Amino acid sequence: MEAGGQEYFIDLLLYHRKLRCLVALELKIGEFKPEYAGKMQFYLAVLNDTVKLPDENASIGIIICQHKNRTIVEYALKTTDQPIGVSAYTFQEELPQEFQHLLPSPEEIRDRLQVLDL
Repeated sequence: MEAGGQEYFIDLLLYHRKLRCLVALELKIGEFKPEYAGKMQFYLAVLNDTVKLPDENASIGIIICQHKNRTIVEYALKTTDQPIGVSAYTFQEELPQEFQHLLPSPEEIRDRLQVLDL
């Protein structure tokens, strides 16, 4: 998106059909930093002023970090009136059993790629 003659890039911009709003996602490696909240507030303000349609609801921001300190997050978001959430992610070595049937096995992926001659 563009603001003040400069370009800015949101990591992911989605549209939530039921909420009828834009959802901006920022993906961060490592610990949550307070400046991430300010950057997200900026993104939401620009989206609401330049991208959001008149019949849509205000944009929502989600910051996804590897780690978050709840106290730091609360202070960073304490005075904002923008709908911003912060979540942490984790890595797992193996796909949980209950999800394994949803994805092809490594062998199936290999076989499909060979058929496509990639």
